[in-house]
Amino acid sequence: MGLHPLEFSECYLDSPSFRERIKAHEAELDKTNRFIKELYKDGKNLISAIKQLGMAQRKFAQCLGEFQFEYIGDAKTDDEKCIDDSLQEFSSFLKNLEEYRELMMRNITETLMKPLEKFRKEQLGSAKEERKRYEKETEKYYSSLEKLLTLSAKKKEQQLQEADLQVEGMKQHFQEESLEYVCKLQEIQERKKFECVEPMLAFFQTVFTFYHQGYELAKDFDHYKRALQINIQNTRSRFEGTRSEVVELMRKIKESPHDHRQTSPISIEGYLYVQEKRPPPFGSSWVKRYCTFVKEQKILHMITFDHRSGGKIGETESVTLKSCVQKTTDTLDRRFCFEIEITDRPGVVLTVQALSEDDRRFWMQAMGGKEPMRSFGRTYSKERGIDVQLDDVGISFLKNAISAIEKRGINDQGLYRVVGVSSKVQKLLSQMIEEKACDEVDLSTSEDWDVKTITSALKLCLRSLPEPLMTSGLYKEFIVPAKSASPESRVEAIHYLVHKLPEKNRAVLGLLMKHLASVAAHSKQNLMTVANLGVVFGPTLMRPQEETVAAIMDLKFQNIVVEILIEHQDKIFGDAPNTSSSTPAPSLTTSTRQAKKQNRQNRPLAVYNPQVQDIQGADCPNSVPDEASLGSTESVSSQSSNTSTCDTPSDKAPLTPGGTGCCQREMEQILYKKLQTYYH
Repeated sequence: MGLHPLEFSECYLDSPSFRERIKAHEAELDKTNRFIKELYKDGKNLISAIKQLGMAQRKFAQCLGEFQFEYIGDAKTDDEKCIDDSLQEFSSFLKNLEEYRELMMRNITETLMKPLEKFRKEQLGSAKEERKRYEKETEKYYSSLEKLLTLSAKKKEQQLQEADLQVEGMKQHFQEESLEYVCKLQEIQERKKFECVEPMLAFFQTVFTFYHQGYELAKDFDHYKRALQINIQNTRSRFEGTRSEVVELMRKIKESPHDHRQTSPISIEGYLYVQEKRPPPFGSSWVKRYCTFVKEQKILHMITFDHRSGGKIGETESVTLKSCVQKTTDTLDRRFCFEIEITDRPGVVLTVQALSEDDRRFWMQAMGGKEPMRSFGRTYSKERGIDVQLDDVGISFLKNAISAIEKRGINDQGLYRVVGVSSKVQKLLSQMIEEKACDEVDLSTSEDWDVKTITSALKLCLRSLPEPLMTSGLYKEFIVPAKSASPESRVEAIHYLVHKLPEKNRAVLGLLMKHLASVAAHSKQNLMTVANLGVVFGPTLMRPQEETVAAIMDLKFQNIVVEILIEHQDKIFGDAPNTSSSTPAPSLTTSTRQAKKQNRQNRPLAVYNPQVQDIQGADCPNSVPDEASLGSTESVSSQSSNTSTCDTPSDKAPLTPGGTGCCQREMEQILYKKLQTYYH
């Protein structure tokens, strides 16, 4: 299990477990910082100590071999697995070079040391500064909160209001700083994968140049080197899309934090101050505790925790609730208080203080108080614009559009990536769906609609369904096989899951996959390989139920699921899987390292290639992403309109030559020329 994603919504709860996860991220960055420092020192030894080059190489190899990148989430993509294994591959290569240690190694400073040191100082250094600001704001906010809560209720109303406003401002500033810090931590965790490995790759290319006697060894390493370059570029591209999506989610939470408050339907959690009575003459004290109330069992769990005491978690106490009553300021010189009567300790009443009046209402409602208040549960809705249903009209339109695309534009370059004008796309879909004119208009012969408008309307139709075609309920189950290392188990598991879909959904999905397989078969002309189509249709066909950082991190696995559906559509949508109703989904076995390498070498990848020009011919230079977009704002056109409908950012990524319909050797030659240009 890797590092847990840091959810923005937890910045507002600031729970002990959230702080523990932040500490884990900080420790990982510290480990990376120490790793880069050690690598930098070893590199200088490699340059200055030619006579001891063999020893320096061995230590350098050991340093690489012992370090492994942590990852956010519960699984890695094939690209991330390759990057994760790359340090061990580099270590193995250095050990094989020991016989050539008498030769001089040059250019190591520019290709490896400076980029790594720049990353350490700029990225890891900025993270340390953010950490200091975050800790400072934590101290300021909780100190001011303590002062506010001890303020007498007999003060003038104006003084109380001013104090409330002052603390609310500090709270907002603290929460915004917390959001920025969480975003920065996760950004650097993702960035380091390519920022650290790419200089190493450049360094090894330099080694190949100056080690003439290592020429044969470099040839053996050449295929892995090229594959790793693709993996790094894929990871970088995914990082840009994921980062923009995370920033957008952070913006939404800043605007309406209560709408994104992640509270279970059966519980509420947050900080409360509990009054603890002491024997005379000491009176009583107020202890801050992180409390979780489970409605179903009426149990209140209380954990002692103070952010300013080193973040140590104290003992947990659990009590059973009988009733709760609001406490007035007439009997207690504190605001926001209420009393809790406990079942398992008759006669004992706990007096607790919430952080604000709204917070007190939340707790009162959750515990069965009589005060009416607004619901704190999150409701998520998405305005779909056009009312599209998976009925006869919707299916008829999809069949009509697919038939037209295959007859008129199957060879068009950038098919499904070049987008149509927004107004035309909306008009076409509205006419075919809402006016139910699908049977009257044959798109394959109609001259009123061009191919890019039809493809954009087809994708908009799929995105506008009230539920994604592959259903939200099965989303997580579809993602699990994509995280498996074995290609065979992936196909088996997805085959099983497809036949769990509703019959109508499965039929439409099969129709679409058959069409996309036909598109991929013409990839030499349209440049739309299976990998490219997976990037385009992954976010269109699959959507998580909740918009969270963890869900954003899983977006990279959607492409793999769609690729498998396209490549194996005959098997998946043919016969039903050979499993009984009591048999679970096929197990996800782990293949050998050799099998993983073979899979990595043979899989067509969607990667930026500067030798291929971006597709021209869309109708706008500045597309604005719609609600289904995953954050990319890169344009696919240089034409003259700003009203283009925008599909997912994957629709706009540069195309990959080769893939389905292009021989592997041809793709390797193209990539090899690219690497030669890059390093020389």
